[in-house]
Amino acid sequence: MEIIKKYFPDLSQQQLEQFAALKELYTSWNKMINVISRKDMDHFYEHHVLHSLGIAKFVRFAPGTKLLDVGTGGGFPGIPLAILFPESQFHLVDSKAKKIKVVNDVITSLDLKNVRADHARAEELKTKYDFIISRAVTRMEQFYQWVRPLIGTNNKNGLPNGILYLKGGDLTEELLPVPGSKTIFDLHEKFEESFFETKKVVYIQA
Repeated sequence: MEIIKKYFPDLSQQQLEQFAALKELYTSWNKMINVISRKDMDHFYEHHVLHSLGIAKFVRFAPGTKLLDVGTGGGFPGIPLAILFPESQFHLVDSKAKKIKVVNDVITSLDLKNVRADHARAEELKTKYDFIISRAVTRMEQFYQWVRPLIGTNNKNGLPNGILYLKGGDLTEELLPVPGSKTIFDLHEKFEESFFETKKVVYIQA
């Protein structure tokens, strides 16, 4: 938890309590379902929670912003961002029903009123969102094709609507076939831990 407070020192008491509760919830579920790599649980807050919150270092979502987390897995980056932005609306989807079962339990346990989770694929959805967020689900070209029709045109944030994608490594070649204006934000500029040396937030304007 200390690493979260280090980079987000202005959290409310409720937010602090919600972030603190995450480790126990995922540890409990991990005993039944492999939600998070067992060895990764030792670095839960750095590798999963703070990594998810990296998006918030480049954009502050305005109240009423609608976000879709595609391939959320156990709820990342959607759950940590939903705690940080309680006035924004988050829809978390994954094609694996057992993962969504975990996510829904976390949502209920934390009493998150601004989140819903569904067992679904992005291609099946019809709703429009301001931002599509995700954490390294697939190659960017494929991902763009899945989610582009779901991005709305009514901008209400400092960044125009689009995709915010957490991924690591050299993305130059992977991004070449992806249309639209692309910006790569380096997380190592915001977080000093070595884990973030190659981690990035890819922003693709719709």
